Amino acid sequence: MLLCSIFTLNAQQKFPQEYFENPLNVPIVLAGSFGELRSNHFHSGLDIKTEQREGLEVKASAAGYISRINIQHYGYGKALYIQHANGYTTVYGHLQKLAPKFEEYLKQKQYAKESYEIELFPKPGELAVEQGELIAYSGNTGGSGGPHLHFEIRDGSQRPMNAQLFGFDIADTRKPLIEGLFAYSLDEDAHVNNSQERLRLPLIPLQDGSYTTREVQACGDIGFGINTVDQQNMAPNRNGVYKMQASVNGDTIFEVTFDKFSFAETRRLNQLIDYEYYQTNNNRIQKLFKNQNNPLSIYGDLKNEGKLNIQDSLDYQYTIKVTDFKGNETLVRIPIKGSFSENINKKVGNETPYLAKSTQSFSANANGIDVYIPAGALYDDTFLELTFDPTSFVVHKDEVPLQSNMTIGFDVTEYAPEDREKFFIARLSQYGRPNYSTTYKKGNRFSTATRTFGTYKLVADITPPKVSPVNFYDGKWISENETLKLKITDDLSGIESFRATVNGKFILMEYEYKNATLTHDFSDGVVTDTENDLKVIVTDNVGNSTTYTAKFFRK
Repeated sequence: MLLCSIFTLNAQQKFPQEYFENPLNVPIVLAGSFGELRSNHFHSGLDIKTEQREGLEVKASAAGYISRINIQHYGYGKALYIQHANGYTTVYGHLQKLAPKFEEYLKQKQYAKESYEIELFPKPGELAVEQGELIAYSGNTGGSGGPHLHFEIRDGSQRPMNAQLFGFDIADTRKPLIEGLFAYSLDEDAHVNNSQERLRLPLIPLQDGSYTTREVQACGDIGFGINTVDQQNMAPNRNGVYKMQASVNGDTIFEVTFDKFSFAETRRLNQLIDYEYYQTNNNRIQKLFKNQNNPLSIYGDLKNEGKLNIQDSLDYQYTIKVTDFKGNETLVRIPIKGSFSENINKKVGNETPYLAKSTQSFSANANGIDVYIPAGALYDDTFLELTFDPTSFVVHKDEVPLQSNMTIGFDVTEYAPEDREKFFIARLSQYGRPNYSTTYKKGNRFSTATRTFGTYKLVADITPPKVSPVNFYDGKWISENETLKLKITDDLSGIESFRATVNGKFILMEYEYKNATLTHDFSDGVVTDTENDLKVIVTDNVGNSTTYTAKFFRK
């Protein structure tokens, strides 16, 4: 009992248990958990459900001061950051709007800059808040797939922490789900069930909720991976798990725990998962072994990097334990028989003339197209499939992850200077749809920096954006309107910028890319005349521009 009390006390001292409170007035039900696997990153907070609606009051989780306000079209959308006296920072994302006094502060800065997107760093104490004080209203702004509050706690080094470590009570009596089990041969001579290819092992459910498999025949260095998710009470969402452990004959050889990580390492999630399998099957296998050159801090003590060295004629019991934050756990037991075989299905090689080594830079060029991959961008040595056509370039497949940008360049000498203005570099989707890749134009060379393999092509965009009114029309009286709303779209390179004025005076418009709308709130108080001339200029990423004008009346 004494040891238990000491452990509990130490945990509370490390992570204060009553310092932070629920930032909403509804129970915490999760749409997303900390450390959850997302595209190219770990989820850095808790996504708290807001009853499928916007406008819920968001409160300061603890006393402090607003240290940062970041308003952007994508990402967290409208976000507040509060610095607390104990050194931690809380983050509130996807907000609909800020509380009145903070919204007034924000609008003054946005109008001064004449920009919706803005990042502000108020001075300590300038925007002080008390615990439980209204700071904002929940929303669906930025890269949100539905109404919710993204809530984070960060330490003094701005590393995201698992907020559940701080005593938030989230109902959860459900065990993690194991939906797939896979075996990997990890050296030239290894094999599992007479194969060196990735092998899916059928799971056999047991009455106690655990799983087992048929006996696995293997030899050499092998490893395992699982497809696993967790679900809390009152929510069907398929969230991430808290901890994964693996042991051999009772000896722990692998452990991953989602307590914290740094933003600098978050993209290395692609080393934790089987990236190729994810790209081809849209399902993430979490590897229970560690690849070389993998600095992720989420690993515990590992033995042989979590790999098993299976000897001929020996028996092994491999056990996987997956645990959620509440301690609910699911076990998978895999009996392994060491059995060397000469008749195995060899892993198919993919040698090409282009070998890119992870520790060295790589470059190649042909037909006026060039590619440069810096040292360290690749996690492993890779044979690349490259195809140089006059106007397009196939640089491998998006089945291999990149940690940092490669550079792709196109020679545009053959195009007239006036034509070049409308060209951009696009990455083609699997259906051939061009997606704008930020294009740098210098002389006769266009280039783009990207962390995604695939097909890249020079594409011309000669069509300007489209602008149309949503809740008014030219010449209309709109005295009852609370907002002025337009729809803006671009068929190819995408929207780059917009600017709106009324009677020559700048008005703030909020861009919501998910429904392609621009919205001005008349409560800003800048539209005061009865007769008003609206002018909206929208420009795409190659400079095509559309000017929309209309007259409206208000009392």
